Amino acid sequence: MSSSSGPVAPFKVVIAGGGVAALEAVLGLREFGPGHFEITLLAPDEEFAYRPMTVREPFAYSAAERHDLGAIAADLGVELLAERFASVDPQARIAHLESGAEVRYDALLLALGARPHARFPHALTIDDSQLDELMHGLLEDIDGGYVHTLAFVVPQRGAWPLPIYELALMTSARAFDMNVALAITIVTPEATPLEVFGDAASAGVAELLAGAGISVVGSASCEVPDSRHVVINPGDRTIAVDRIVALPELFGPAVRGLRSDEHGFIPIDEHCKVEGADRVYAAGDATAFPIKHGGIAAQQADAAAAAIAALAGVGAEPEPLHPLIQGILLTGGAPVYLSARLTGGRGLHSELGESASWTPPAKIAARHLAPYLSARSQPGG
Repeated sequence: MSSSSGPVAPFKVVIAGGGVAALEAVLGLREFGPGHFEITLLAPDEEFAYRPMTVREPFAYSAAERHDLGAIAADLGVELLAERFASVDPQARIAHLESGAEVRYDALLLALGARPHARFPHALTIDDSQLDELMHGLLEDIDGGYVHTLAFVVPQRGAWPLPIYELALMTSARAFDMNVALAITIVTPEATPLEVFGDAASAGVAELLAGAGISVVGSASCEVPDSRHVVINPGDRTIAVDRIVALPELFGPAVRGLRSDEHGFIPIDEHCKVEGADRVYAAGDATAFPIKHGGIAAQQADAAAAAIAALAGVGAEPEPLHPLIQGILLTGGAPVYLSARLTGGRGLHSELGESASWTPPAKIAARHLAPYLSARSQPGG
């Protein structure tokens, strides 16, 4: 008499989020072959927006790409639930949704993003979901000669700082083209411009800013007591300007059922496993990793996908995350490409050049998502 085991049920993976980290994780898991995973994507939004390119929209460039999440889910063979994640019970392996529904999982990946907050109520705070609308009036006033001095401010605990440099450079280029005299100052807690990329790249960015006539006040903590003044510390000095543009502060999602730091971010280990929670992983801006950047989010998603595959018994021993930061600085002229290997939160082997060292040369250097979106953007894709 012989016996045989039945078919093995697919390993159920629930991914909460609809951004870069979520889609990169889906694509990463698909690399392990069909039939291994049953993937459910929880995303309340209908679209995936290519957010890093929204910074160009106020300057009469074409709109950033947007992709229908339903079409992507159908293409990738995953279930899409138009639901918002609420909390998790790691012991029972249940994800709770805001609607009251429950979804069981074998592994859960949280790609929830961060929550922006206007640190300076008297400043124009950047929101990449409506940046064109926010910047429209300011750019009209610059064109009309009503704004002659402008400050771009990075809060002490700000978001990814690169967009503030892009906005400053593109605004300066536009004022030059319109023959308008405009003095721009960037106030930042960074010691040097974009210091996360390391000394060589930061020096190149500083030279670029100087060439555009943009002043930088570094190592600064500031306050904005009203719409015309920035108080800079240390030194307790005040600069007077016509307008102020600021990055938001970011807070984590503070997920019920999980540990979080004092600002609500999720602590993870080198494989992006959430500390103190079995079979729960996190990637992207929701994590306590200090750098909030799409390329880093994608690398975290890849590390989490590899760890989940190993947990499911279909992957090799996963490698720990070795973050590599790659970015494109839009300038109003030719873009600048920056890259560095991160060690201790700072870039080593820093590079700055006129062409990308990665392929495809996308704003978000994501191993799986960048070529996938590139193919979808082609005619017939």
